[in-house]
Amino acid sequence: MITGVHHVQLAAPPGSEDRLRAFYGGVLGLTEVPKPPALARRGGAWFRGPGVELHLGIEPGFRPARKAHPGLLVDDLDALAERLRAAGHEVTPDEMFPGHRRFYADDPVGNRLEFLRPSG
Repeated sequence: MITGVHHVQLAAPPGSEDRLRAFYGGVLGLTEVPKPPALARRGGAWFRGPGVELHLGIEPGFRPARKAHPGLLVDDLDALAERLRAAGHEVTPDEMFPGHRRFYADDPVGNRLEFLRPSG
């Protein structure tokens, strides 16, 4: 039986680690966690916050995920939208998921991210 999700893996292009750290650590406020030494040699970065872990792995020939995406629960959707806009990221509201407020934004390498909060 599946009991939960340990992490979500997203791909990123070679050499993007500084941009990933600035976005996932700086803008989103996640904490970078050390990768095991054998995996650290591959590049990328791992981030963790309350109830979520995101792994960004380096992929030669990278193409951003435009449809597939993680749905990340947020306690203050409006404040996060403002932080993203202030950091130069476009925020696209979407009202098509009943019972939730949500928006989409791209990470600095073009991966689609969904941020949502139950509206009830």
